[in-house]
Amino acid sequence: MIEFKNSENLNKWSKAQREKHLKIGFVPTMGALHEGHISLIEAAKTENDLVICSIFVNPTQFNEQEDFDKYPITIEKDKDLLFQAGCHVVFIPDVANIYPSSTAFDLEIDLGNIANVLEGAHRPGHFEGVMQVVKRLLEIVEPNVLYLGKKDYQQYLILKKMVSFYQFDIEVKQCPIVREPDGLAMSSRNLRLKPVERNAAVQLSKALFAIQSDQFSSSPKALSEKFTANLNANPLIDVEYLEIVSAESLGKIDDWKDSESAVACIAAKVGSIRLIDNVTIY
Repeated sequence: MIEFKNSENLNKWSKAQREKHLKIGFVPTMGALHEGHISLIEAAKTENDLVICSIFVNPTQFNEQEDFDKYPITIEKDKDLLFQAGCHVVFIPDVANIYPSSTAFDLEIDLGNIANVLEGAHRPGHFEGVMQVVKRLLEIVEPNVLYLGKKDYQQYLILKKMVSFYQFDIEVKQCPIVREPDGLAMSSRNLRLKPVERNAAVQLSKALFAIQSDQFSSSPKALSEKFTANLNANPLIDVEYLEIVSAESLGKIDDWKDSESAVACIAAKVGSIRLIDNVTIY
């Protein structure tokens, strides 16, 4: 496995591979890798000649400095996992390499409603930071295919729209959520949960799967309110949102007939750790 820290060197290497007509798959991460990340590497391996994974904790997408400061850094473990998974290249830049001039610059894209709801409503500026770093990474790596996990469902929709807006010749693929045996969605943040919080956290996915099973038993709003109340009854859980929305527009669904596809999305703090998850309803 080749390791790059300099963006210019990686870009030159990547261009040389494309001149050989080799197809490149790219998996951007913030490190603290787990089986969910590795599933993206494995998917990319099956469909490309080369796989590049980046590890960069992006400061511009954090709303709270404390959250950024406490983000787990496990570089050596991450590199071992990538090597074992058969990743061909790992890119581990510093902030100056990603943002050589300044971390502040404007994106011309107007995302409309999909950026203003759910995570967008609760984490102002978050998606601007995500788009900023992914746009920069795509310019450096110049891959053929970008692989994203479904756990960040809203992020997938936004980045797919961004790729189209900037006319990158890149296919965007979404890969399934990987879960722990008890159903909790795998996340780097899970490492920060205390044992009692970890036991409580599984209630988030249980609520989503219950909604999936109970669909049509009552209105989307009634189900959201019911399971929000159930979760908030646990003193360790504080639900920010639990909404059933259109899988395409992310607009709230008042009636099951309002959309051809629906997804239940949740964000909640378990203790002090904020977790997100989602389940496709139909």
